[in-house]
Amino acid sequence: MATLSDIGVAAGINLLSAFVFLLAFAILRLQPFNDRVYFPKWYLKGLRSSPSRSGTFVKKFVNLDFRSYLRFLNWMPEALKMPELELIDHAGLDSAVYLRIYLIGLKIFVPITFLAWAVLVPVNYTNKTLELQLKNVTSSDIDKLSISNVPDGSDRFWTHIVMAYAFTFWTCYVLLKEYEKVANMRLQFLVSEKRRPDQFTVLVRNVPPDSDESVSETVEHFFLVNHPDTYLTHQVVCNANKLAKLVKKRKSKQNWLDYYQLKYSRNNAKRPIMKTGFLGLWGEKVDAIDHHITEIEKLSNEIAEERERVLKDPKSIMPAAFVSFKSRWGAAVCAQTQQSRNPTLWLTDWAPEPRDVYWQNLSIPYVSIAVRRLIMAVAFFFLTFFFMIPIASVQALATIEGLEKAAPFLKSLIEIPFIKSVIQGFLPGIVLKLFLIFLPTILMIMSKFEGFTSISSLERRSATRYYLFNLVNVFLGSVIAGSALDQLNTFIKQSANEIPKTIGVAVPMRATFFITYIMVDGWAGIAAEILMLKPLIIYHLKNTFLVKTEKDREEAMNPGSLSFNVGEPRIQLYFLLGMVYATVTPVLLPFIVVFFGLAYVVFRHQIINVYNQEYESAAAFWPDVHGRIIIALLVSHVALIGLLSTKHLAQAAPLLITLAVVTIWFYRFCKARYEPAFVRYPLQEAVMKDTLERARDSNFNLKPYLQNAYIHPVFKEEDDDEEEEVVKLENESVLVPTKRQSRRNTPVPSKMSGASSQSLPEAVPEHSVP
Repeated sequence: MATLSDIGVAAGINLLSAFVFLLAFAILRLQPFNDRVYFPKWYLKGLRSSPSRSGTFVKKFVNLDFRSYLRFLNWMPEALKMPELELIDHAGLDSAVYLRIYLIGLKIFVPITFLAWAVLVPVNYTNKTLELQLKNVTSSDIDKLSISNVPDGSDRFWTHIVMAYAFTFWTCYVLLKEYEKVANMRLQFLVSEKRRPDQFTVLVRNVPPDSDESVSETVEHFFLVNHPDTYLTHQVVCNANKLAKLVKKRKSKQNWLDYYQLKYSRNNAKRPIMKTGFLGLWGEKVDAIDHHITEIEKLSNEIAEERERVLKDPKSIMPAAFVSFKSRWGAAVCAQTQQSRNPTLWLTDWAPEPRDVYWQNLSIPYVSIAVRRLIMAVAFFFLTFFFMIPIASVQALATIEGLEKAAPFLKSLIEIPFIKSVIQGFLPGIVLKLFLIFLPTILMIMSKFEGFTSISSLERRSATRYYLFNLVNVFLGSVIAGSALDQLNTFIKQSANEIPKTIGVAVPMRATFFITYIMVDGWAGIAAEILMLKPLIIYHLKNTFLVKTEKDREEAMNPGSLSFNVGEPRIQLYFLLGMVYATVTPVLLPFIVVFFGLAYVVFRHQIINVYNQEYESAAAFWPDVHGRIIIALLVSHVALIGLLSTKHLAQAAPLLITLAVVTIWFYRFCKARYEPAFVRYPLQEAVMKDTLERARDSNFNLKPYLQNAYIHPVFKEEDDDEEEEVVKLENESVLVPTKRQSRRNTPVPSKMSGASSQSLPEAVPEHSVP
């Protein structure tokens, strides 16, 4: 078991590594040639230009102003300066509300930490239970600060019960205020936001077949009859997945052609040669430029044929359509009501904004979605529970005892105090982190298979499953495998009535593992996040070998977006650990507070300067965040009930059960009071917005604005791609500087949907005219 000195060594090493990451970032961000990596958002908005390249050759690449290095941490206060309203305008409501999750962590755990250390730590530490009564159970110095050190049946447990009530009420108070605040922010955002296609559009699924009419005609007739005063236009959904793959393949070939042309322009003495086999490792040797020009021409012909087929073949048209209305009120009425007597037909829901649409899944027949989701539910069940086996096995190996048993020849090395402290402080957390590297990708693939039609819903679904996985495997799996199984030898030697007592004492001892996990995944992980080592390397490789035009440079410096499906479940794990261990082992709380504080500053900087926003859901994910924090509270109540039952304090169970009931009531109250703002659009708000818009701009022609908003992006990109090919095939190698206007919050294509920025018509000011 790790001792206080071991944890201290691990904490020192983690703090040192985090400081090294932050120092490296502070130095790298000051270098002129890295400016586009650490501030890409401002470049893509057209509000920042490359640092001056005047002066000596060295100054073009290295910042020689040594005074700037003395202020290497000035990025922290700079990240906190931007007001929240300006942040919403700059990065969107989703990003601003995502940051509030970290802020909630600070609001909840800072007071709880002070209270727990002032009250619970002295109550726990001033006992001798672990030293006198349970010598046969492995313990550490940290466990003496936990509830395990309080003797059975002691009146001191009532202090823990009172603190559990205090922590729960404070958490619920913070959640109530935050839910109200975010709900108001969402409504205010929807009111103040300018005209967007999704405000007037509904996605209609399961259009019934008609032998006499096409899908387009059926949709038009249905809405002309049932929504005669508000229906405006529609766009049927077509299956263009094959066409999209061909376009993507042609783009890849074009990138290689650019590379070889650039290579040839730098060395005209020799034409580039390539092999046509797998990955260019074998096959016939051919002229690389001629080969790719031929391949691109062939793909262009296939794309033209496929495009013609998609437009004319009735089998390519899916029984779904994007239906647009003359007003927000008309769209709200359609999206939030049942359209036909048969509730399985003419299913309507709000359309995602064009850049949020996941076009590949629109071609999935609606009737197959239920089957797909059942299959994925079963697959996720087996993934979750079978994943516990390797985690438990490797976790058992990633200990001093496990390593000495597996590799006896390392015993003398492992027993060195410093190395022992490093292993106990790092190895279990690193091993668990390595096991979870590919999990988000697996869960996202499962969500895509289920047929969700927007990127935001895909990420929310994946985040939900990631959270459940963390709850079962990372939390419950680590507790069970790390404490109960470690004490198996003790259980065998004890009588049966002593086993529950040993479990009750041993479970809190797993806090040492979670402390090391928080330091490895939280502290060092967040510091590594801001360093952006991978994007830095990729940018310089692309900039050296592939960049020919300013558009190429934009793509090279694109850092991606904030991954909600990965970040939010990780935050929720820390909420869970903090809630559970607040009354059990308060020594863990300061580590969580440090994580939330550092993460808030780092991600505020990233959102302001780095990450682009692929979509805007107006904080639709907030009810999920609220619900998971409530789950963390309930798990903490259940854990405390089970623990106290082993401490001969059964009379406390009704009080804790009552606390759990109150927590559930609070959740239901918040769900009824505030959640409707996140799932429905009030008709009163829609009418008010429509009235104001008509008063300001009565002559605006809405139909041209909406008519092509939801056409598959492949069709929109075709003409642009053809024009670009003409330019690229002429061996243009000169950088073309452009001064772009702000394309709002997402100036780059969505990687998942394939929609370019053109698929989102620029938010038209309400005073615009056609």
